[in-house]
Amino acid sequence: MIGGIVLAAGAGSRFGGGKQLAFLDGRPLLEHAVRAMTSAPVGRVIVVLGADAEHVLAGVDLHGAEPLVCERWSEGQSASLASGLAELADCEAVVVTLGDQPRVSPDAIRRVIAGRGGGAAAVRATYGSGPGHPVLLERVLFDRLRDVSGDHGARNLLMSVQTREIPCDDLGNGADVDTPAELDALRAGGPVG
Repeated sequence: MIGGIVLAAGAGSRFGGGKQLAFLDGRPLLEHAVRAMTSAPVGRVIVVLGADAEHVLAGVDLHGAEPLVCERWSEGQSASLASGLAELADCEAVVVTLGDQPRVSPDAIRRVIAGRGGGAAAVRATYGSGPGHPVLLERVLFDRLRDVSGDHGARNLLMSVQTREIPCDDLGNGADVDTPAELDALRAGGPVG
C-alpha cells in the first residue's frame, strides 16, 4: 500500500499564525491539500498537526484522512515527517505534500506515483526548474528519515539518493503559501513566491 502524508504542524510564524485555517476559495488552506491527497490513489492518509492542533481539527474537514498530532512539531518539519512515517511504517512507499500548498493537484500525486521504479528511492515533482512536492519516498528511506533534523524535511537526504524528477508544470502550481501577501496573490490568480 502507498500511504499519504500531509505536513501541517508548523505555527506559520511568517504568516502571523493560523495559516492552516486561512480561507482560500471558500475553504481553509489546509483543506485544499488534504482533498488533493484523499482524491489520489493512496491508501491511508495522515495529516500531521502540531501548533494549535485543536483549532485546526475543529476548523478543517479532513475528508477521511487521519489526524496525527506531532508532539515534537516545534523541532521542525523533519520531526513531523518522522511522526508520519512511523504511523505509516507498514506502507511500501509514502507520498508527502505540504498543508500550505493549496494548488497541488491530485494528478501530480498520481504522476509521481506512476514514476516509481527503476531503482529510484524517491520520486519528486518539479515545477519550472526547481524541485517541489509531492515527493514519494520508498520504504528503504524510512529509517534514514527518522534521523534527519531541522526544517528541511527530506531535502538533504534526497540529494544523496537516486531521485527521479517528474515535471508537473502542467498540473497546477507547486508553490506553498508562507505569508499573507502570497495568499493574497493566490486569491488574485497571480504567481506565489
